[in-house]
Amino acid sequence: MRTPRDVFHLAIPTHDLDAASAFYTALGCRVARRYADRITMDFFGDQVVCHLDPEGCDPDPKMYPRHFGVTFRAEADYAAVLARARERGLAFFKQPFTRFRGRREAHSSFLLRDPSNNLLEFKHYPDPEMMY
Repeated sequence: MRTPRDVFHLAIPTHDLDAASAFYTALGCRVARRYADRITMDFFGDQVVCHLDPEGCDPDPKMYPRHFGVTFRAEADYAAVLARARERGLAFFKQPFTRFRGRREAHSSFLLRDPSNNLLEFKHYPDPEMMY
């Protein structure tokens, strides 16, 4: 079973390693390793690897079925990432909104688009039991 020491790993395509590095570091991530064909990022405690694969990039992404991100337990952490994205001029795919308003599973959400059209969703549920 996964423990807090373990990390989730996700590999995604990128058309440009420099653009990917600039986007993810502007978001607050850290480049852990860089090679000629990939960069490994510390993505909020998990591992995202951007592989140089221009053909794998979606020219017209849609939210479903492919996106990834972070669900924050603390609303302040969600708000801080949102503020950072705005301050750094990162590309929004979908501005902040509330999904399922008026229901127990209501949550705040926004989506960013990285330079290779990978979609990132950031969320916060006021009711922590609704995270899963």
